[in-house]
Amino acid sequence: MAAYSMDLRTRVLQDGDAGMTADGVAEKYRVSPSWVRRLKQRRRESGEIAPRRQTRWRTPILTPHLPRLAALITEQPDRTLAELQQALGTSASLATIWRAIERLAITIKKNGARVRTGSRRRRGGSGGLATRHPDD
Repeated sequence: MAAYSMDLRTRVLQDGDAGMTADGVAEKYRVSPSWVRRLKQRRRESGEIAPRRQTRWRTPILTPHLPRLAALITEQPDRTLAELQQALGTSASLATIWRAIERLAITIKKNGARVRTGSRRRRGGSGGLATRHPDD
């Protein structure tokens, strides 16, 4: 969301100085009453009314490691997150590594072989029972 313009800020402060309440000013200009109060407070404390510089989000810590992470997963898909952490040589948390894997859009299936060798009942199959339809 973009910051409110300087024109709006000056009009809000002029109406506030003219005696309108913060709620009245907020309703007139369709802004929140808390924003009007914070703007007045900021002018009172620092004399500034200009919008502050927008903060930039930090670059994710594993961004430089993403190609290596993808290669490690491709090379050995059944590595655990802890093993990936150790192979990368990073102190990033396991949750951070998991989010990086999601960012790479790599799906990891666990226990694929075990499910395939399990009983038909566990797989959701018919269990070997034949069903007959009345039309047969």
